[in-house]
Amino acid sequence: MDRRRALADFLRSRRERLTPHDVGILPGPRRRTPGLRREEVAQLSGVSVTWYTWLEQARDITVSRQVLHSLARVLLLSPAEARHLFALAEETKETASTPSASTPAPTHNPALQRLVDALDPHPAYLIAPNWDLVAWNRAEAGLIGDPARWEPADRNLLRFVFLEPRARDLLADWPGQARALLEQYRAGADRHTGDPEFAGLTRELAGRSEEFRTWWDTHDVADFRPARRAFDHPRLGRLSFDYVKLNAADAPGLSLVACLPADDETAGKLPGLAP
Repeated sequence: MDRRRALADFLRSRRERLTPHDVGILPGPRRRTPGLRREEVAQLSGVSVTWYTWLEQARDITVSRQVLHSLARVLLLSPAEARHLFALAEETKETASTPSASTPAPTHNPALQRLVDALDPHPAYLIAPNWDLVAWNRAEAGLIGDPARWEPADRNLLRFVFLEPRARDLLADWPGQARALLEQYRAGADRHTGDPEFAGLTRELAGRSEEFRTWWDTHDVADFRPARRAFDHPRLGRLSFDYVKLNAADAPGLSLVACLPADDETAGKLPGLAP
């Protein structure tokens, strides 16, 4: 039911953000609610109004890939949103009779830690699907602060970005970077509905951060894509990095994130990151 609800909420949010003009429909004189009506989405997608209504009501119904393609087209989904729609629908179908369970905590072998350490002086770290920090090197500790000194429950990048006041000074474009991270986290969280690790983190962040709560309610999602991020380091000044993310084949669920200097000035400052 949690997965069907995630699919229903996502479809409703995408429907409500569109206008009749977006899809070539005359708005008419008596439109009182924002976005498209359910019957309009159903007609444009070639399905019955009843069936689409049931889909947004999180009923236990079968969704074909052909219909998903039609919904993605009608709702003008981005490639990341379309992939998210298919993932939600496929998980709903495949796990409808399977009880929700906590995602097993990913583990990493010593070789992965040595790889992270070998990337010094470039900041690098390993993260779990829920953005828990699993491993990091000295350069990363010098960039954001040493996670070894944090409480174990606080070693999570979302907690750091949204709940740690100094993160707002460290990230040069805090609103843009924070929202981008949230949208990537949302894509994973929706696919892990019923997982207490994700649910607990989401409740905490929504309860303690107004920005997280506001952006979460938009249901926006995004895939990871190579990005340039700027930091205003308290000792070294402006640092700019290009981010690269790789999945660990021998440790499912873990991802390696490496930060490469985006300019010569940043490259020259890298040795100063070591705490």
